[in-house]
Amino acid sequence: MSGVVIVGAGHAGGILADALRVQGYEGAITLVGDEKMLPYQRPPLSKGYLLGEVTAEQLFLKPADYYGLKDIGFIGSTEVEGIDRAGRTVTLSNGDTLTYEHLVLATGARPRMLDVPGADLGGIHPLRTLADVDAIRADLETAASCAIVGGGFIGLEIAAVLAKLGKTVTIIEAADRLMGRAVSLEVSDYFLNLHRNKGSKVMLSAGVTGFEGKNGQIAGVVTSEGPVAADLAVIGIGVVPNDQLARDAGLAVERGVTVDRTAKTSDPLIYAIGDCCHLQHAMYDERIRLESVQNAVDQAKLVAASILGKPADYGVVPWFWSDQFDVKLQIAGLSNPDQQRLKYHDPKAGTLAVFHFENDRLRAVETANRAGDHMAGRRLIAAPTPPSMADVESVDGNLKQLLKRK
Repeated sequence: MSGVVIVGAGHAGGILADALRVQGYEGAITLVGDEKMLPYQRPPLSKGYLLGEVTAEQLFLKPADYYGLKDIGFIGSTEVEGIDRAGRTVTLSNGDTLTYEHLVLATGARPRMLDVPGADLGGIHPLRTLADVDAIRADLETAASCAIVGGGFIGLEIAAVLAKLGKTVTIIEAADRLMGRAVSLEVSDYFLNLHRNKGSKVMLSAGVTGFEGKNGQIAGVVTSEGPVAADLAVIGIGVVPNDQLARDAGLAVERGVTVDRTAKTSDPLIYAIGDCCHLQHAMYDERIRLESVQNAVDQAKLVAASILGKPADYGVVPWFWSDQFDVKLQIAGLSNPDQQRLKYHDPKAGTLAVFHFENDRLRAVETANRAGDHMAGRRLIAAPTPPSMADVESVDGNLKQLLKRK
């Protein structure tokens, strides 16, 4: 039975299947996932689920019976091994073949791992899936000293949870600041102080050269700045897009599956969404790859509409968030070091806002515990004429006041 075949049953794939039915698609829908689990949320994995505050059932995007009720097929614990574009079929690892009218690649990304001596020791984990977190939680029952390799969003979220659990935490970051690829220097400094004040040791400009073990289990981390004792390590040094399937099928691939503004690949019958794709964003002059729930959700809804004959350009303001201790970091828009910035920091309240400007127009907003300014920032960045630096200064960084002037 032809219809829509979705390769990848993660957040993007699950939202797409639902959006197709919500928007009125009546054809066959088949989700194929390499995990046995139905589509589930990943952001809580490094926070509420790791803490034990969220159950596995609460992670599901939809109840288990929803897919049957909506006539959405699910094939779990199965990989798609090949795409026959001429025949419009995909071959599964279980030997089956599916035909498609539209194929959507929602294959996501996989954790980047370290290729150093000792990397295969027990107690060294990535964090990407439910199974990864279950393995970490099992080791935490006996672990006391934890090393977090990588000071990005995931690494810092895990570090905050482990500190809350009373573990001795060391964060090891190869760059000279935390979250360096994603945030401004002001935000990096804010979170460096936060983690140190909460008792974690933070090592910057420290490369990992190996792991030491005892009886097959990790006992320490070897770094360029000296040894670190650890009986558990979590690796959070970024991800690699899962684009090999697209590459093998002859689709255009560059830092992910290449897609246009409507999320179509170089084959008009095949789309790619979520972490696996390298997209042409309508707001920017360059291709970008966005690793965020917002992007997965919005692209999924866009592709559902396109399959139903209502194509549109993808131009939603990108936004991201990260919960660390009692601080919510929220980012709207994309920034770069060349942009002018305004900083508003209230140490007593623990809040921070950094506003980025390009050609004297607001382009990005970073906030810590200033949710109202984040929400206002998303609307102002998307406005036909975003506010200038003088506009933001005139309200002392209170973007909600600027919205009232619109």
